[in-house]
Amino acid sequence: MQDLVNLINAYVWSPALIYLCLGVGVYFSIRTRFMQVRHLREMFRLMFDGKASSEGVSSFQALTMTLSGRVGIGNIAGVATAIAFGGPGALFWMWMMAFLGASTSYVECTLGQIYKERVDGQFRGGPAYYIERGLKMRWYAIAFALATILGCGLLLPGMQANGIASGLQNAFGVPPETTALGVVIALGLIVFGGVKRIARFAEIIVPFMALGYILMACVVIALNISLLPEVLRLIISSALSFDAGFGAMIGMAIMWGVKRGVYSNEAGQGSGPHAAAAAEVSHPAKQGIVQAFAVYVDTLFVCSATAFMILITGKYNVADPNQAGSFLFNGLPNMEAGTGYTQSAVESIFPGFGAMFVGVALLFFAFTTIIAYYYIAETNVAYLLRNRRGSGTALFLLKFMLLATVVYGAVRSSDLAWGLGDIGVGLMAWLNIIAILLLQKPALKALNDYEAQQAQGLEPDFDPVKLGIADADFWVERKAQLPEADHRK
Repeated sequence: MQDLVNLINAYVWSPALIYLCLGVGVYFSIRTRFMQVRHLREMFRLMFDGKASSEGVSSFQALTMTLSGRVGIGNIAGVATAIAFGGPGALFWMWMMAFLGASTSYVECTLGQIYKERVDGQFRGGPAYYIERGLKMRWYAIAFALATILGCGLLLPGMQANGIASGLQNAFGVPPETTALGVVIALGLIVFGGVKRIARFAEIIVPFMALGYILMACVVIALNISLLPEVLRLIISSALSFDAGFGAMIGMAIMWGVKRGVYSNEAGQGSGPHAAAAAEVSHPAKQGIVQAFAVYVDTLFVCSATAFMILITGKYNVADPNQAGSFLFNGLPNMEAGTGYTQSAVESIFPGFGAMFVGVALLFFAFTTIIAYYYIAETNVAYLLRNRRGSGTALFLLKFMLLATVVYGAVRSSDLAWGLGDIGVGLMAWLNIIAILLLQKPALKALNDYEAQQAQGLEPDFDPVKLGIADADFWVERKAQLPEADHRK
């Protein structure tokens, strides 16, 4: 099984996908005139703009729903594996992927808003919706929906569950079977409650867990502040092939940095637009700008927190790419790459507490990510079965499939769980990146329109007909129902 998974991954995560992710980020950064820099202040302002309605969630709730999917095991175990196989320089390429990927996230999430629909009294949207409406390629939309149901409903949740089980076993000695039972019970109570319950849960838990984790990293760094300059030098020099020890593995640093960067921040993967489409906003660009900030939170803050704790304490290994079983650096003999690196790092500073803290943090991170995966899979099932009988039964089966996957993932080996998860991420990324390259104009028009209205002193409001954007039916209907009003600020 493991050999087959590795073979599939070799094709899915070929160098073509690695450089496509980087290239698309550069391209959209240029096309949006580096909106991820120009609109940094606007990201903060819009984050708390707007309120939830009977059909949609608030901008902040949509952001936390997105972050609940992005801030997960990739931020703890994923960063560790990137360092283990790509060296310290992998973090630099994760930073690059975040900076460039913010513009990609803007494009895909704005498209999710433009082409969203009302389905069973809720806003639904995502790549399947904008591929069908914007590209008029129903077969392509179905392919993405099926790939996403496979990835988010079957492959990725097992990886998160495996991380929870590993973290709790390392910290408290809890058997994986016990962890699987507890997670399934808690997960069932939430996913059977619908999107509103998911949004409320994410709104409370995500900011709390992310801030607590970052504060712990700040404490670890502060206690070892004298080592920080050397760690920064090591990251940059090994990423750019200047370091004597790790410089020769620059190709591995790029591959693992981009691979884990895409898995962690999900820019271009196509998961973010699902939550973005659920937001109640007056202009699609608003939520696109907010969602770009989610990439920064995930990688520049949370992933960096993990990496600095690992590197500053020296609790990591770096595998020699040229000789199986050998290491270029071996700071944790006999330790498998993953959660154990982070737990060992914090434990070395806070004996008797550090491993438990990371285990609990991982529980919250991965649990909320599984919930986000369910919502994404649910949205694609709703797309395939909208206006058809049997949608309720299909969603009921999806819930049980997810719960079964969580149990399976919790008790399987981490290598198999990560391999299956990587396949899910890769398939979604291939399909979505090609789609947004073909369908970029509406998102770019929306950004220009938003900026033009702001320059005129107006509160931006979206009119797709005026912009020449076809098939944005939700916005056309919304415009027709609104009375003429003065939108001056």
